Amino acid sequence: MNQDNNNMMRNHIGSTPESIDLIDLIIQLWKGKVTIIAITVVMILLAIVYLLVAKEKWTSTAVITQPDAAQIATYNNALNVIYGGSAPNISDVQQRVIGRFNSSFAALSETLENQEKPEKLTIESSVKGQSLPLQVSYVGDSAKNAQAKLAQYIQKVDVEIGEELAGDLKDNIKLQITTLNDSLKTQEKVAVEQKQLRIKQISEALKYANEAKITSPQVQQATDVTQDTMFLLGSEGLSSMIKNEATRPLVFSGAYYQTKQNLFDIQALQIDPKTIHAYRYVMKPNLPIRRDAPKKGLTLVLAALLGGMIGSGFVLGRNAIRNYKPTV
Repeated sequence: MNQDNNNMMRNHIGSTPESIDLIDLIIQLWKGKVTIIAITVVMILLAIVYLLVAKEKWTSTAVITQPDAAQIATYNNALNVIYGGSAPNISDVQQRVIGRFNSSFAALSETLENQEKPEKLTIESSVKGQSLPLQVSYVGDSAKNAQAKLAQYIQKVDVEIGEELAGDLKDNIKLQITTLNDSLKTQEKVAVEQKQLRIKQISEALKYANEAKITSPQVQQATDVTQDTMFLLGSEGLSSMIKNEATRPLVFSGAYYQTKQNLFDIQALQIDPKTIHAYRYVMKPNLPIRRDAPKKGLTLVLAALLGGMIGSGFVLGRNAIRNYKPTV
């Protein structure tokens, strides 16, 4: 009877290998704690070496928006002088300029990323769903380097856009000057033809006056004389008119003098690229206080966990090899 009970006890114990295995596992790990701790320490030391030699990453960020009216006053005034009433308003100019800045900055970002030694420069919307303001950032190997580089690249794009806009204005000025000069020449040619026509009309009237033998005016007021009755002014008066008309300055309309004034205004324009700015800071490039990588605390924790896992695996594997007995 006792023998049967012992057999049942052994069978019961054998049917719960999980409890025995768990206890045995803990005992094995405890006995191999020195090895586990040693491997963990080695992993932590390797992590420290990695932290010392790994390249640091710091991100500096700035927020920009469209320029103030004063920052593009020179450019806007030049547009008003060149195009007059058809020039875009100040709001349109601001949006066009910041849009140009966005495109140029994105192009620079792409160029830097495709270098042999890539640099990370980004530009994106600061507020989701809104085109402005824009957030720009640069990743450097130190906090000061990231801040300085970001400010440098923002300034670089701003200068390039200022020069491009100034170049566009100069091209437009040249074109507009050519157009206005052509217009003046046309109006002057018309005025010369009008003068010649008037002299010819007076000469014809003189012929009629001579044939009619009218020497003195036959009308009391010259304002009542038409082209057909001009001969009534008499040959003496008409001869005097021809002499004076030949030396009389050309007569121009008000449009001619307005064109002349526009030409003088455009020729007087002085375009300085340094007075044109494509952005305004909402927040200047900041000096980061926390690096992006490597993360010291996270790296050490992961190294300790990895060391513990490797150490535990080593201890358990070693014991399993030692206790292995092939079955016959």
